[in-house]
Amino acid sequence: MDVKRASTVTVAQLDAFDEVIDVRSPAEYALDHVTGALNCPVLDDEERARVGTMYKQISTFDAKKAGAALVSRNIARHIEERFRGRPREWRPLVYCWRGGQRSASMAHVLREVGWDAATLEGGYRAYRREVLAQLDTLPGSFRFRVLCGATGCGKSRLLEALAAQGAQVLDLEGLAHHRGSLLGAMPGEPQPPQKMFDSRVWNALTRLEPSRPVHVEAESKKVGQVQVPAALLARMREGECVRLQAPAAERVRFLIAEYGHFLADPDALKEKLRGLTTHHGHAVIGRWLSQIDACAWPALVADLLRTHYDPSYLHATARNYLHYHSGRQLSLERLDEAGIERAAADLSRSPV
Repeated sequence: MDVKRASTVTVAQLDAFDEVIDVRSPAEYALDHVTGALNCPVLDDEERARVGTMYKQISTFDAKKAGAALVSRNIARHIEERFRGRPREWRPLVYCWRGGQRSASMAHVLREVGWDAATLEGGYRAYRREVLAQLDTLPGSFRFRVLCGATGCGKSRLLEALAAQGAQVLDLEGLAHHRGSLLGAMPGEPQPPQKMFDSRVWNALTRLEPSRPVHVEAESKKVGQVQVPAALLARMREGECVRLQAPAAERVRFLIAEYGHFLADPDALKEKLRGLTTHHGHAVIGRWLSQIDACAWPALVADLLRTHYDPSYLHATARNYLHYHSGRQLSLERLDEAGIERAAADLSRSPV
């Protein structure tokens, strides 16, 4: 199919375009969108609600007149503010909810200008269906090398170092904006909605080469509030395991540096830990709260690791990851930049 001349294309052809334009309302866009798509709504949230009310309460004809005026003004504004500097060779792909009038209107005007604009067949709905379908099958194409290790062993930093050295990496916690534990929320980075997380995972998987191993961190079913796609999690649990180990004192030092935002907000840390009362009882929680009040950070972190994190992590990982016990052991004596880079280089050279 000649994408240059096609007016309607499929999800498989997304990468053939210079830019993807989502003309849905900001609220629709915020829930999920094609990764990298630019939001240029032809109706904003308030306008969309107003026109919808007219359809239901007044008449279809009056709603169409009002909607056409709003859409025309918004398209003109987007051309003036966003697209005026685009060259003649620019090829945009436009989509809306189901490939209807909103995307057709924008694409028509862009084509009249002289740009080779196309619309996405079926719109966002078709994109979402394709994402879910591929998330069921695509993970089976890859060989995963799973980084396992107790909290504070530098798994996420090792993934970053591996990526920097050219290895293939799937950073689920980065995509989810969460470190995956009770204290894993990232300051100033709210988690994406589930649909957007699915899109991010799908987009990341489509960029990977099946012929090379993919490094990933061992995860549970959920990373914060979002769920790891079931087929991906199942494939990860079948993968080769690498068991990271680091000295206890080094892990404590590393975690204090990584979670400095909690040290700066002790009340927030206390509130989080109180959520573990049913697991550990009032006496243990009280001990942790006293350590916070005394700013005894090394003692608190060591206690949390010994009492809560290490037992639960080891039990869950050994149960869920098929090759955990037979996996290679990788020791990191220092969790500084040099130590993590050495471990990444060592791991990159290892055959799968």
